[in-house]
Amino acid sequence: MAGMGETDQHVRTPPPVRVGALVPLTRPGWAEAGRHLLAGLQLAADEANAAGGIAGRPLELVVRDTAADPRRAAAAVEELAGLGVAALAGEYHSVVARVAADRADALGVPFLCSSAVLDALTERPARWVARLPPPQSRGWRTYADFLLGAGHRRIAVAAGPGVYWASGTRILRERLAPYGATLAALDMAALGPEGVCEELHARRATALLLLVGHPEPAVPLVRAVRGDRRLTGVTIGAPAGQPELASWARLLGEDGAAVPFLRYLPERLGPLGARVREALRGRLGEAPSFVAFEGYDTVTVLAEALRSHGADDRARTGAAWPHLSVEGTRGTIRFSRTPQTGVWQWAGAPVQVADRDPADPRSFRILRNGGADAD
Repeated sequence: MAGMGETDQHVRTPPPVRVGALVPLTRPGWAEAGRHLLAGLQLAADEANAAGGIAGRPLELVVRDTAADPRRAAAAVEELAGLGVAALAGEYHSVVARVAADRADALGVPFLCSSAVLDALTERPARWVARLPPPQSRGWRTYADFLLGAGHRRIAVAAGPGVYWASGTRILRERLAPYGATLAALDMAALGPEGVCEELHARRATALLLLVGHPEPAVPLVRAVRGDRRLTGVTIGAPAGQPELASWARLLGEDGAAVPFLRYLPERLGPLGARVREALRGRLGEAPSFVAFEGYDTVTVLAEALRSHGADDRARTGAAWPHLSVEGTRGTIRFSRTPQTGVWQWAGAPVQVADRDPADPRSFRILRNGGADAD
């Protein structure tokens, strides 16, 4: 018996394969989106481990809260690289993901960005960085096409400060201008909700786009426009996706319905997507957003890269991007180089314009599907 006990003491658990997860979990980050992103990352990691992990080794997420702070994200990348993670995953905010991507590429750590869309995700072409969501220019051009198709030609934008909002405004204006549509930028530093309503009335705008944070100032803006009888019939839009998450409906109720936004889901989920949707619903206690699916797909792709190219050599993992073909919840994921992004991009990521149904703000209507090759 002593001999058996001695043998047991020498049985070693294989070391985990560690993946760093960058997620906004506290303010001023959009913590609700971060919670959905993390739920997807964790579900996929749990399922990978249930299926044998990475060549028999458990997959372990090492989570760091970025709180929408680029400096905090850069420090987290440095720390995780020093801890020896095999790869990095996650992030929701574009300005944060851009800093994380540049730092990861400089350190030679593979990084799969889950949910940030800013076109130029890195300062220069990156060897180590890949991305799941479509570039902002593709999604927001789809949104501009939706506006044109709905007959809007006088459009106002309530935009906050920052490169993401400025980039979105430029993309929309460039797409709309050839069709005679105007895009008026409202100075949110000088205007409160009532001032925005006055501008909309004076300009005879038919649509107001909310390029601002949620819940402030997006929620007060929606309430003010909905409550102004002069603006009955004005479409409120939110291309950045604020209405996707449940807090929008909780805070606004019926006022939050019929606000078109961008989301990155297919028209119909396949069997994998449907199964994951129910598993995520159980973890979150509510319907999962597209951000949760992005998190799940991120770890699913990374697990395949680590299995097929080795978990102990970052260079081999980083070289895997163009060779992967992975069934995700929203389609088959393959990466290629696309102009102006500088990273390996899933070119087939789905895009749709949707809104919350006025008849039941808990459900969604698909208003337009954007093809993978939308120009």
